[in-house]
Amino acid sequence: MTRSLRFLIGALGACGERGAAPASDGAPGLARNSADSAYALVQERGHKAMGVDQYTSAHRFEPLPDGGRITLERTLDDPAGVTEIRRHMEQIAASFRRGDFAVPGFVHDREVPGTSIMTLRRDSISYTSDTTPAGGQLRITSHDSAAVDAVHRFLAFQSQDHRVGHGGKAH
Repeated sequence: MTRSLRFLIGALGACGERGAAPASDGAPGLARNSADSAYALVQERGHKAMGVDQYTSAHRFEPLPDGGRITLERTLDDPAGVTEIRRHMEQIAASFRRGDFAVPGFVHDREVPGTSIMTLRRDSISYTSDTTPAGGQLRITSHDSAAVDAVHRFLAFQSQDHRVGHGGKAH
């Protein structure tokens, strides 16, 4: 069994019953049965998948002419969290190169738009992880217009579901 599959199975087991509200989502002001429980569940699953608290991390999803960039950084001084983000970005780059989008599917509890085309065209897409001062980033590049369009759909969905506002910080 691959490492990412073992991780996914463990993470799914840790989540309990699919769709159940979290006992505590860690976000101030969000009650267990709040109107925003879907977002709280994305945040909870994101914490399990990425290894850092999503409420004290900032995502950026940038579409670029040749693909895009995903950046994840800690918003507080957390050297261990920065290390965890960098490890996560390396693992995601390796998974995406194989056409494996199970982690985003787990975090968002559905197939993420664009991933079916990204899987089919994986040989024409490059994934490169790199460090940033407070975390890491994944650069996605391709010269295949259908692949770039799929990457843009993937990034747009992620930006919306992670509620990334101006400046790239999830709120």
